[in-house]
Amino acid sequence: MKNSKKIRPNVKSGLNLILIIIIFGFAFSFSSCSSGSGNGEAKTEPSAEKATPSDKGIGPISKVDLVAIDENLASSGKAVFESKCTACHKIDTKVVGPALAGVTKRRKPEWIMNMILNPSEMTQKDPVAKGLLGTYIAQMANQNLTQDDARAVLEFFRSNDSK
Repeated sequence: MKNSKKIRPNVKSGLNLILIIIIFGFAFSFSSCSSGSGNGEAKTEPSAEKATPSDKGIGPISKVDLVAIDENLASSGKAVFESKCTACHKIDTKVVGPALAGVTKRRKPEWIMNMILNPSEMTQKDPVAKGLLGTYIAQMANQNLTQDDARAVLEFFRSNDSK
């Protein structure tokens, strides 16, 4: 009997220690999940100013000549966006990835197209794309779009952002 009494306090204090560790673990995980403001606001995505403002990204696109918005191309881009991108992106709502309203005001057209065409290398080497990966914790899927498809999606974004 005396031996069982000696063991019980050790087991009880061991269980208390485990309980304390679990409580602190939960408290830490909840505090690290907050956006920092404490009011449930979503984190804002990293801005281009945190990297080089003239950054065009990494990929096959080095120059995009923009003219007036081509509504036919924008319509084609909307169809591509709806079939390939809406599982992770919406225009006005964060889903898996960021909401894309205003993206053409935050990013250069070359950067947008390179992110569409070359997301893995972008998130490995481009500072802004790395920041987005850190914020959203999900690697953007390569949808194997052609450069023409990516240009059409860019035109859809331009059309949407001009409204």
